[in-house]
Amino acid sequence: MPRLSLYKPERGNDFHFLDKQIQEMFTVGGTDINVHKYLGARNPSSAESTSDQPRYDAVKETNIQDLLFLENRDRKYDPDVYTMRAVYNVQDIDFDLSQFGLFLSNDTLFMTIHINSSVKTLGRKIMSGDVIELPHLTDEYALNDYDVALKRFYVVEDVNRAAEGFSQTWYPHLYRLKLKQIYDTQEYKEILDLPASENSSNTLRDVLSTYEKEMQINRAVVAQAEQDAPKSGFDISHFYSIATNDDGSVALQTADETDLDASMINTTADEIADRPDREGYTGYLVGTGDAAPNGAPFGFGIAFPKDNRNGDYFLRTDFLPNRMFKFDGNRWVKQNDDIRMTLSNTLEKQTQKASFINNTASSTINGEVVPERQSLSKALRPKKDN
Repeated sequence: MPRLSLYKPERGNDFHFLDKQIQEMFTVGGTDINVHKYLGARNPSSAESTSDQPRYDAVKETNIQDLLFLENRDRKYDPDVYTMRAVYNVQDIDFDLSQFGLFLSNDTLFMTIHINSSVKTLGRKIMSGDVIELPHLTDEYALNDYDVALKRFYVVEDVNRAAEGFSQTWYPHLYRLKLKQIYDTQEYKEILDLPASENSSNTLRDVLSTYEKEMQINRAVVAQAEQDAPKSGFDISHFYSIATNDDGSVALQTADETDLDASMINTTADEIADRPDREGYTGYLVGTGDAAPNGAPFGFGIAFPKDNRNGDYFLRTDFLPNRMFKFDGNRWVKQNDDIRMTLSNTLEKQTQKASFINNTASSTINGEVVPERQSLSKALRPKKDN
């Protein structure tokens, strides 16, 4: 009499019988899911391909678009949608107290699907990158400006064999999927560009994305920040700097000074104290190079004037940052630089970050319009040695 054993090296009738019963459980008690099949990353052209972003022979799920960052940003999805059955535990929105602080764990789902039926439907094993739509979570009463229901999409992050999916024959029958809710990002562009509903002019991005609202909030925060702190550093323009003599006394302009000329255009009648050699306050980012100390009048330009008087101030606008000079009777002495810049990252900022990193200009070279900002991977292409 042969020895009894539930496990057999081959998947025989026992396995297929149990597999059909398990599949029937999903048919009876499962819910429909719509799967957007991930086809692979976009294949760059020969001119666009680099060493870290190579061109492949064909678009496949196993291709890696960016070998440096190990990312597949430009994803392609099958235009056909596949329907199958799945089971998962519906959970309430609750706080996760197992970590430091409070976290809402409502954007992660753990779903179970049948292995053989899912492979037969998709033509391959379900994998990370596939996007799953849950029709039963569609919100028909959403508070939006569109007369369409909000759909719920999740992306597969991890696929494992479920522990409860092993039968008495020791063979697996179920996959356990870890799902995360998708957002309006580059990876899911093809899905979010689909129409929100049949015969609708709005896309899923118009209905689901929070980009515009987040940008409104961001612009409001930036506007308030620019009002509260218009420039970096510390504002010392409201402080008065007093010129002193060698003995520490206040240096005054008196009527018996022989070098005080009433025709000096840079000297006002109510000015009784000498002009200081520098600002009275020094430190990090306190320079007021766009104004003279104590609000004294000054000229500006790209070259020093020829008719100079002792104590004159002049702002050189050809310096970056602009630099304030004072004439001491013999030469122009540097006072301070206009180093306090606006904190907003705008193109008007005269810094390397604005004019070099965020350079949007283009030049015409040999009749071809070329962007001035070029990545090193395109400017310095590797060549093989001959």
